Amino acid sequence: MMNERHPNTQPADRLETLGRSLIQHGKSNDRVYLMKLDGSDYPAIIEQMDTLAAKEGYTKIFVKIPSRYEAAFSDAGFSPEAHVPMFYSGSEDAFFMAKYFDQKRAVLSNGNEVKAVIERAETAAPLSEPDKQSGLVCRILLPEDAGTLAALYRIVFETYPFPIHDPAFLIEAMNAETVFFGIFHNGRLAAASSSEMDVKSENVEMTDFATLPEFRARGLAARLLHEMEREMKKRGIKTAYTIARAVSYGMNITFARQGYALAGTLVNNTNISGSLESMNVWYKPLNNSIR
Repeated sequence: MMNERHPNTQPADRLETLGRSLIQHGKSNDRVYLMKLDGSDYPAIIEQMDTLAAKEGYTKIFVKIPSRYEAAFSDAGFSPEAHVPMFYSGSEDAFFMAKYFDQKRAVLSNGNEVKAVIERAETAAPLSEPDKQSGLVCRILLPEDAGTLAALYRIVFETYPFPIHDPAFLIEAMNAETVFFGIFHNGRLAAASSSEMDVKSENVEMTDFATLPEFRARGLAARLLHEMEREMKKRGIKTAYTIARAVSYGMNITFARQGYALAGTLVNNTNISGSLESMNVWYKPLNNSIR
């Protein structure tokens, strides 16, 4: 899932298995996304994804794979867009790679703006611990909070790559490996986020950050991220990462200030607010023994 207005009017892309691997694909993001590769599906899955993309007319295949497969995917026409060290169980790197079927999609048209955001984020002063602010309560969200959480996401996101405006989807995620966090003001949900864990591989995507307009510029995303990291460390997660909108000063600065390093930029990757946007990948070891 990802990092800012009304429910998505276009059907969400589908989550499916291809062999034993997890993929997402559909017209919303106009791509195939290999989210989790099962080694038993390699190498056949490369041709299977090519076939699926051709059949549906998608313009991009996007994969997240262990480094041992990087050379083979490169030989098959994929190019690396981001690299996260020690991603899998604190021992094997991950590559985020892409293959384009429309070269216009491969062009980072707003490169100067993306560069300015990254430079601003990487020069921001580190934040040791965010201001907790009186009157705000942060806690893990439960299935009974799903309706309230979905309502917040409907306000904040016009479109999103996953159906987070649907309470049933949120409950299903909670019952799997995703932990949602919320900040409340006088009992009202003001901001939320999620930690989408891969427990087996001991990594987590810090994602789905959303803040109601009237509560923005108060550092609530930083507060959420701090609490998320604490919880993930308790659960033995070794590496945290995020896929943030490349032109969002706020989100990129939030992660950089809390010690995340830039892994790369995913070009024209995700439909967030009605159009395809490029995304920056940031990562951070949560276990001090990981270098």
